[in-house]
Amino acid sequence: MSVLTCADIKLTQLQQLLTRYDLAIHTVEKNQKIPGSWFGEPEAGIIKNNLYIRSDTPVHSALHESCHYICMDPIRREKLHTNAGGDYNEENAVLYLSVLLSDFINGFGREQMLSDMDEWGYSFRLGSSKAWFEGDAEDALEWLVNFRIVHLDSTQPTWNIRQQ
Repeated sequence: MSVLTCADIKLTQLQQLLTRYDLAIHTVEKNQKIPGSWFGEPEAGIIKNNLYIRSDTPVHSALHESCHYICMDPIRREKLHTNAGGDYNEENAVLYLSVLLSDFINGFGREQMLSDMDEWGYSFRLGSSKAWFEGDAEDALEWLVNFRIVHLDSTQPTWNIRQQ
């Protein structure tokens, strides 16, 4: 598989993006265990507001775990350790938001994000992440708007985390 990893981007851009959500990035040495990784290495890990990555962590994984933090309710967020949980609608919102946030990382962006999701094995009933995002994700956008995470008129982030 050839997806973009954290070694392929400027980590300062990812840090600047995630700082807006009060997320801290911690880098782990190559071949070391990633704390809070649900699927295991090289996938990103999340513990409370701490994101753990290695140089070989896929960028899409770092964004995905970060978006779980952004989209979960405050009670779950306070106890967050490894398993983000959430329901079907929240998971779709996480996916949608991760695509939106990918545009804030130079050298990554929406097209690469969608391609990497397909390459990594994300599965959508329309056959691809791009088809889902462009034609079957209205419910995910509505969820994000309802929780004031995304602006309806511009589909841009509000830079808020879910509050209820």
